[in-house]
Amino acid sequence: LAALAGRPVTVPGDGSGTHSLCYVDDMVDGVLLVAAGRSVRPVDIGGDEKPTAAEIARLVIELTGSDSPLAFVEDVGDGRARPRPVTGFAREIFGWLPSVTWQDGLERTVAAFRGRPEPFPTPGGGTTDGRAGEERWA
Repeated sequence: LAALAGRPVTVPGDGSGTHSLCYVDDMVDGVLLVAAGRSVRPVDIGGDEKPTAAEIARLVIELTGSDSPLAFVEDVGDGRARPRPVTGFAREIFGWLPSVTWQDGLERTVAAFRGRPEPFPTPGGGTTDGRAGEERWA
């Protein structure tokens, strides 16, 4: 939303932290497959690619056509490495693997946000989407 509004896009730390992104359609497909299969083992569902926070932020800026700067902020995490899904079991037993890359997922997400109606002010001073003040995006 920051990039759509032309505000700085915040990135934790130096931006080198990696993330496992999985598009919602892939996640739902995976969960439904696992639920139907009645596995008694835990099954990881998630993305295999590991983009950095800075890569994600830069792509969001590119996809939105924004001139927003990156704003590197203190990483408030606990310093531990983020766990990664180990999806081999989901592939082997259920034939599941994500079909949408993290880049395509972000592109679809940006398109969805662009299609949302613009929030409007409420009597309490916020907006219909929960944001404070007069913040707007198109």
